[in-house]
Amino acid sequence: MSSVAAVGAAILSPRKLFAAADLSGAGSRADIKVTGFGSSGNVYEELGVTTVINGQGTMTMLGGSLMRPEVEAAMALASQHFCSIPELEVAAGKRIAEMLKLPADYMGLVTSGAAAAMQSGLAGILTGDNEQFIQQLPDLSGMKSEVIIQKTHRNGFDHQLRSTGVKLIEIETRDDLRKAVNPKTAMMHFSNFANAAGQIKVDEWVKLGKEYKIPCFNDAAADTPPVSHLWDYANMGYDLIAFSGGKAIRGPQCAGLLIGRKDLVAYALLNNSPHEDTLGRSQKVGKEEIVGMIKALESYLKEDHEALTKEWWRRLDSISAEITKVPGVSTSFSVPDIANHVPHLEIHWDPRNISMEPVDAVKELRRGKPSVVLASTESGLIMNSFMLQPGEEKILGERLTQFFRSKR
Repeated sequence: MSSVAAVGAAILSPRKLFAAADLSGAGSRADIKVTGFGSSGNVYEELGVTTVINGQGTMTMLGGSLMRPEVEAAMALASQHFCSIPELEVAAGKRIAEMLKLPADYMGLVTSGAAAAMQSGLAGILTGDNEQFIQQLPDLSGMKSEVIIQKTHRNGFDHQLRSTGVKLIEIETRDDLRKAVNPKTAMMHFSNFANAAGQIKVDEWVKLGKEYKIPCFNDAAADTPPVSHLWDYANMGYDLIAFSGGKAIRGPQCAGLLIGRKDLVAYALLNNSPHEDTLGRSQKVGKEEIVGMIKALESYLKEDHEALTKEWWRRLDSISAEITKVPGVSTSFSVPDIANHVPHLEIHWDPRNISMEPVDAVKELRRGKPSVVLASTESGLIMNSFMLQPGEEKILGERLTQFFRSKR
């Protein structure tokens, strides 16, 4: 039986993941009282780390998003048992494909973030199920060695592609692409949030990939909402798609999703932890994160997304109404076309009333109490509200009002 067949065979005989926990002598987890570290209820304060009001969004540097209680509960259940990780990955991938109603020949893989999905997805395309190739990466002897990417899609997130040993071939036009395709071409890579910047758009890129018979990868890491993006690109024909698990989906921050053709997803798993002597061995994703990702997706799909969007607007309206009471402060609203597709509030000030550079405002707000994290633009500040916790919009409105008044 081939390596891929062995991985796929696990689908046919999935075991029950959760059995009744044997807690004899251990007591129920609900009864456990934390002593020592964590006993205060604020582990960050105990460590001397400042918690922040997050108006910047699902930034990895800030820890992504906050998991739902039901995700934490599912992960706690998963932590009480051992199981085969490759078998669990296959079972999880099958469940994810069913939940998202993916095409029949597609499935999912839980990875340690979207970056790991990019690396393992490309590695699988390069090696297939060839054990020698898997072990020799990033030595590409005997393998294809080039990935085509639009110049405007080189954005700091392609290091994971280069780690496989491939050479990135930059193109700008359709004619450039035609000339770049050759027997060494392994893949065509698309950075979804850069869709507007490149000459070749998301729908045409995959059509060209089909024409030239080259697998197409779409890095859509931060591109939910809308929720439909979880299946849109698979239905569009992309062979592999990466999503972050710990952003709007609110799964574990160290989890991501690789969605794609069953054969390519199986090859990606062979290049990934827990398999030894692989490029992706360091990108471990635990049984708890795999289970948590399934639960997070289930919750995300059931959410009232229209009601959520209304709440995000309400929070921004509340902040805007408060801070525009300060003479010289004005606001405007926007929604990015793609990536962090949620309501944003832009804050501006008249330099005749308030003399301050936006970057300095960001630094001072971060240093203040409470510590507030916003982003700056050339002309002011920008924020969103979808990572604010209930009531923080009131605190943020008061803090910003106080801040701008102090600068008059």
